[in-house]
Amino acid sequence: MKLGLACLGAAACLLSAGCGGSTPKAAVQGPAPSPYRGITVAEPVAAPNFALRDQAGKPVTMSSRRGRYTLVTFLYTHCPDVCPLIAEHVNTALRRLGEEANDVSVLAVSVDPKGDTPAAVKRFIAVHRLLPQFRYLTGTAAELRPIWKAYNVAADPDSGTTAVTHSAFVLLVDRQGVERLLYDSNVKPGDIVHDIDVLKEK
Repeated sequence: MKLGLACLGAAACLLSAGCGGSTPKAAVQGPAPSPYRGITVAEPVAAPNFALRDQAGKPVTMSSRRGRYTLVTFLYTHCPDVCPLIAEHVNTALRRLGEEANDVSVLAVSVDPKGDTPAAVKRFIAVHRLLPQFRYLTGTAAELRPIWKAYNVAADPDSGTTAVTHSAFVLLVDRQGVERLLYDSNVKPGDIVHDIDVLKEK
């Protein structure tokens, strides 16, 4: 299945729920079956650049990820359901990739600037035993909101409760920094591994 740039944003919004999300509606079927298991971005564009700090306080930019595959997602540490599942499924995909995982990075951008404190982030990483490729990126609301907008993420961290309504998906960016595939909140580790293997053959 393929999604254009505008449809990509619509799909991301369709994934919004109390914390988690639902599967994107099917796009128009292309003329030939896709070799990928994720939803193909029909008109690939460069992933918007941004600069944030990870769990170790080190600066991370999207542009610095070029030369490797990057999985981009949007999470918060106090999420009771979907965020831990996304993190664990992506982490499982990294484990299945073995040594090839050294060619992959994960950027988890916070959707909860108040709740995602350094202590909360470190605890989240420890509890879910996330691999070193996993960079949990935080910032102020002023720093994060332009990034949410650039990636068509609907996020409402100011709802007055500990739950954050947000888009839940995983975006696969290729070695050239181009958005290639979109996975919903039920992303399967095997699908990520399969699609990265297919991209490597092209």
